[in-house]
Amino acid sequence: MSCKTAMNWWHIHQSVRAMRQGGVIAYPTEAVWGLGCDPFNEEALERLLYLKSRPRHKGVILIAASVAQIEPLLRHLDPAQRQRVEATWPGPVTWLLPDPDHLIPEWVKGKHSSVAVRVSAHPVVQTLCNSFGGPIVSTSANPAGAQPAKDLLRVNLYFANRVDAVMPGPLGDLDQPTQIRDLITEAVIRS
Repeated sequence: MSCKTAMNWWHIHQSVRAMRQGGVIAYPTEAVWGLGCDPFNEEALERLLYLKSRPRHKGVILIAASVAQIEPLLRHLDPAQRQRVEATWPGPVTWLLPDPDHLIPEWVKGKHSSVAVRVSAHPVVQTLCNSFGGPIVSTSANPAGAQPAKDLLRVNLYFANRVDAVMPGPLGDLDQPTQIRDLITEAVIRS
């Protein structure tokens, strides 16, 4: 095993362990660095929101490594809706999906009845979600109102030693954060 491979597995282990213990991690995504945590741990999400100075009512995105990891959110979709969503995954499109069974906690959704979900093609995100065993929170690594971090130096400037683990890796090829679409209205929320 090469030193690089060993270091990556060490970082993966540290990141997953931190999330399982209620910590907040930083990691690269398709366009910007993100902050993440266990979406089912309210204290972890509250800490993440505090770090960002982000209001709880705005909600956050969930990212997954595969459709299987978010399958329960898709079972109420009609075939055309499901096809529209799955045609963009894995990939850089975040969908606002209905959550009629209230599978996702309100602290993730904020004031919304829908949940923002993306199945990412980014290899670091896929590794994190697969190693964690399911979707994780994804929000840009920046204080509210500041430019999203495009490199690890900016993450460190914003958050110093206040995140519990950092998963190194390159950003994806996007220049801007992923597109957000509303499945029901078909509106593009963020292009």
